Amino acid sequence: MDGDWTEAEVGDFLRSRRARIRPEEVGLPAHGRRRVPGLRREEVAQLAGVSVDYYVRLEQGRSTRVSDAVLDAVARVLRLDDTEHAYLRTVARPRRQRRTPAAAPRVRPGVRLLLDGMERNPAFVLGRRMDVLAWNALGDAVNGFSRMTPAERNVPRQVFLDPAARDRHPEWAAVAAQTVAHLRLNAGRYADDAGLCALVGELSLKSEDFRRLWADHEVRECAYGVKKVRHPVAGLLTLPYETLTVPADPDQTIVVYTPEPGSETAERLALLGSWAAR
Repeated sequence: MDGDWTEAEVGDFLRSRRARIRPEEVGLPAHGRRRVPGLRREEVAQLAGVSVDYYVRLEQGRSTRVSDAVLDAVARVLRLDDTEHAYLRTVARPRRQRRTPAAAPRVRPGVRLLLDGMERNPAFVLGRRMDVLAWNALGDAVNGFSRMTPAERNVPRQVFLDPAARDRHPEWAAVAAQTVAHLRLNAGRYADDAGLCALVGELSLKSEDFRRLWADHEVRECAYGVKKVRHPVAGLLTLPYETLTVPADPDQTIVVYTPEPGSETAERLALLGSWAAR
C-alpha cells in the first residue's frame, strides 16, 4: 500500500461517502436522472465551495497539497464523522516514505509485566497489523494464543479464515465489520507497510466476506466496546473492553477485557483462570 494505493483509495472513499448522501438531504432537488446514487461530484464541489476541477483532482488523488480548509469543507458536505474525517486527511495527503524492511515488533518488558499484573482481566497487545504480540495468562485462557502459530495470532485471520470463528463469535457479522473497518483505518495510516498490504491481499483472495466488507470503505476506531465470545469451557462470555495505546510504541495497543465485578462473566473468568492454572 504505497502512493498508488492511497491515490486510488481517496477516490474510492469519497465516492462511497457521497453515494450515501441524498440530494434532498443537503437542499438540492432530487428530480432528474442520476447515473450514480447520492451526490454528483459537481454538487459536492459546489457545496464545499471549490471548483469542480479541483474536486475531481482530489478524487483522482492528484491534489496531495490540498488544504485543511478544503478537506474540512468536503468532510462537512459528506457528513463524515471524526474518524472518517481524520482518515480523509491521511489518505488525501499520504506521507511519502522510503520503504525499508520493518523490524519485528518488540513488546517492552515493562508492558509484559503490566499484562501479568492484570490477574483478573484478560489482556493482550495488538500491533499495527492486528497481530497479537503478547498476552497474559487469562487472555490466553480466553483466546488460546499459546496454541496458535505466529501467523494464526492475527485478529483478521482468526475472524475470516478460522472455520470456528462464527461459532466462537455469536455476533460474527458485527465483529467482522468492525475488524475490517479498523484494518482499513490502519492501512491508511501505514500505507508504506508491505506486511499490511500482504495481509489485505491474502484476506481478499481467501475470503469473500472480507472482499465484500473491504469494498464498503468503512473506517472505525475500536477504542472500546463489548464483545461476546463462546468459550468451550467457560460458556458464553460478555466482555466489555477498553484499549490503551502504548505511548513509547504508538503502533501497539493494549486490549483489556473489563467485565463488571460480580457479573456472571466475571465469575466464569475466575473459574476459567483457576482451571487454566492447573
